[in-house]
Amino acid sequence: MSVATTLGKLVPGLSVEASDRNFVREAWDKLARLPGGKVLFSKLIGRVAPYTGTIDARVEELALGRSKVTLRDRPAVRNHLRSVHAVALVNLAELTGNVALAYSMPDDARFIVAGLSIEYLKKARGTITGHCTCPVVATSERREYDVEVILRDGRGEEVARATLRTLVGPKVR
Repeated sequence: MSVATTLGKLVPGLSVEASDRNFVREAWDKLARLPGGKVLFSKLIGRVAPYTGTIDARVEELALGRSKVTLRDRPAVRNHLRSVHAVALVNLAELTGNVALAYSMPDDARFIVAGLSIEYLKKARGTITGHCTCPVVATSERREYDVEVILRDGRGEEVARATLRTLVGPKVR
């Protein structure tokens, strides 16, 4: 069964294919308030973007211009040094920035990450939380935005800092 079909059964009126609406904002606004809705939303994002889903992160907060996403430290995301792998961290940073920006765009806009830089500041152990504050995109006019993401460990210490260079433009009709 497709994601769209499953989602349509769970939340009538919500569709991944709804190209004239902001799917991320609509899905979050409908699901986040339901019991288990944040987990369902996070799984949905992982199905829509399968590589992103490999880290099994959870979107905890999402609003205009900001997001908070957590990643549990577990063997599947660790490296040989028993810390969270660099690629899992960059995946978390991209997810954190992408959901914040996607939520904050007009219905007729789409985006793609055109570049990404990340600075690893210390070994990441324990639950890692991504925090993003990003621009609220007012139009679908073609333009680049820098989306900043900070990754912190359970003690609140910064373990990595990333910048997503993201190209926003109009949806193709």
